[in-house]
Amino acid sequence: MKNIFISSDDIRHDFSMAMSEMYQKEVPLYGDLIDLVKAVNTEVLSKQPEVREQLEHTGEIDRLNMERHGAIRLGTEDELSMMRRLFAVMGMHPVGYYDLAPAGVPVHSTAFRAIDSQSLNNSPFRVFTSLLRLDLITDETLKQQAADALAKRNIFTDNVVSLIELCEEQGGLRADEAKRFVQEALETFRWHDKTPVSKALYQKLLAQHGLIADVVGFKGPHINHLTPRTLDIDAVQAGMQAKGIPPKAIIEGPPKRDCPILLRQTSFKALEEAVSFENQEGGYDTGHHTARFGEIEQRGVALTPKGRVLYDQLLSQARSQLGVMPNADNAAEYYQLLEESFAAFPDNYQTLHDEGLAYFYYQAVNDTSNTSSTDSNLDADSISNKEVIELIEQGAIRLEPIVYEDFLPVSAAGIFQSNLHDEKQSSYEGHSNQQEFERGLGASVHNELELYQTMQAQSLEECLMKLNSHV
Repeated sequence: MKNIFISSDDIRHDFSMAMSEMYQKEVPLYGDLIDLVKAVNTEVLSKQPEVREQLEHTGEIDRLNMERHGAIRLGTEDELSMMRRLFAVMGMHPVGYYDLAPAGVPVHSTAFRAIDSQSLNNSPFRVFTSLLRLDLITDETLKQQAADALAKRNIFTDNVVSLIELCEEQGGLRADEAKRFVQEALETFRWHDKTPVSKALYQKLLAQHGLIADVVGFKGPHINHLTPRTLDIDAVQAGMQAKGIPPKAIIEGPPKRDCPILLRQTSFKALEEAVSFENQEGGYDTGHHTARFGEIEQRGVALTPKGRVLYDQLLSQARSQLGVMPNADNAAEYYQLLEESFAAFPDNYQTLHDEGLAYFYYQAVNDTSNTSSTDSNLDADSISNKEVIELIEQGAIRLEPIVYEDFLPVSAAGIFQSNLHDEKQSSYEGHSNQQEFERGLGASVHNELELYQTMQAQSLEECLMKLNSHV
């Protein structure tokens, strides 16, 4: 009898739900955040039927309340390689390369996620995964102490490694194996309040950078936040304040728009948690650690390379005019500068499409009786952009935004810095090194822009086939 394997989408969904349940127990405020986001989303969907319709057309409506992204920080290339294999069991692939060192965070990163529309709609769970760059630590003694501490730890259970190997060998996991995999994988991300390093070493690591202490000072890469997706991040920010949940001062990313682009993020401030540091007498010294927090995001349309250049230019312009890091004292001024800068970025989907600034799904409209361009066969390889625009104007094709599934280095760095209570803006001289990261990963990362381009091209092909069938 043929083996029946559980789909990777289902394993990913079960794991994300188990992770959410675990994190809610560890960080009760996260549960309050989920409730707030659900309430805001419900209100948006009831008051803005066009938003509901858009999500229904793109297939995102059912995934909205299960949407989460997590973030972890790893210490070694071996950990990164095994983590890639663990996520592969769940149909998650490394997408994008992010170097956060220029923003003062000594890591480089990728995002593990599904890479096709259907799998993303089945389970959009993704994990932003950072690898510590020990080469950026200038204190050679401290660098060696950190490397020694990381070499002693094993963040994966023996059972989960066996199940990963079994999956690779037989091409999937059966129901009982998948269930065990989820439980064993969860242990890697669990919080441990007893640390394997001394308080003295932890303090030295903390003085170098809060993130270094968070990675090196603990038994494993505890999940440091899980992020629900909201349809109105400004409402959630206000709602957090009303509920006494202290929010981050600045919403990272672009300003509020009629047609959201890329990603906007905020969070509640990181918790100060009691931890115990191992000492030479075999006991523990008491102390505290600050790293885990609650993040919220609002996702918009994915931008093309041309759109990204314009986005980066306008964001840089606003920040340069502000002259300092955005913070609670200058938030109103920063938002005003941001809105003024982004006035140059078109704020309707048709223009974003026509100017090649964003990626879209092309969907055939059933009633094509009044269109003139469907008289002949339409071919995705030969049709011009002008002809596509004409079909849209005639009502034969509907445009729907392809949601941005990835991350922004500046946003990530802003969240990291604010929640590590790192008031100083660190500066690292090390150069971005994607090849080094991929060597440790054991694979190349997918180019996210190419993935969006493929999704758009496939949708156009399917759309034109439907239009041709109506001729």
